[in-house]
Parts: sequence; structure tokens; C-alpha cells
Amino acid sequence: MHIDEIRIFCISKKGVTEHFPFDDITLVFKVKNKIFALLGLDSWEKGDQKITLKCHPDWSEELRGEYEGINAGYHMNKKLWNTVTINSADVSDEFVKKLINHSYDEVVKGLSKKVQKELNEM
Repeated sequence: MHIDEIRIFCISKKGVTEHFPFDDITLVFKVKNKIFALLGLDSWEKGDQKITLKCHPDWSEELRGEYEGINAGYHMNKKLWNTVTINSADVSDEFVKKLINHSYDEVVKGLSKKVQKELNEM
């Protein structure tokens, strides 16, 4: 999976914007100003292709036990975030999309009802 595919997939979702809030190498995707995905562009260019995604705590641990390409979120709350190695032998492109969708949904669930309504009306 190429980085452009991930970017297009992420920004196609309702209310999503992309930013570089930390530095000029960490691409961050937000829904209604809440982070749901992060990509390190410098490491990506060096062949270390990973995305960090929010995950339900129970499923997060289960995924780490089942997939070599899924680990605790780098520099994030280890209970809520996973770092997924793209193009790893055991994590398919379709599964990466499923994990991105899950991350987006987890963040949306945490938004206020008012903001969720605004998002649905977009």
C-alpha cells in the first residue's frame, strides 16, 4: 500500500483534515480536530512504513498478540493506540483500511453528540 492511497482513504472521510502539528515530518489526520491517524514521513521514505491508529483497548491487545505487524503505539498511550506496519506479511491492505475505519469510528464515538450530528450532516 502506498502512502498516497492511505492519504486519499483518510481524507475521503467526513470531517477529516490533515496537519503537521508536531513538526514537518509527522503527517496527522484529524476528524473534527481529534487525531485518528499519524504517519512519519521521514521513516516512510526510509522504508519503515507505519501508521499509528487509535483502537478500542480490548481489541488493541488482541491485535498485538495476533499480528506481528501490529505493535503498541509509538509515543502514544499504549492502551489506545497501535502502530501498524504497512506491507507487512500478516497485515493486508484491506485490513489496514479496516483499522483506519475503526480508528476514525473510535474518535467519532468520543465526540460530543452535537459534533457527531454536525459530522453526519456533512
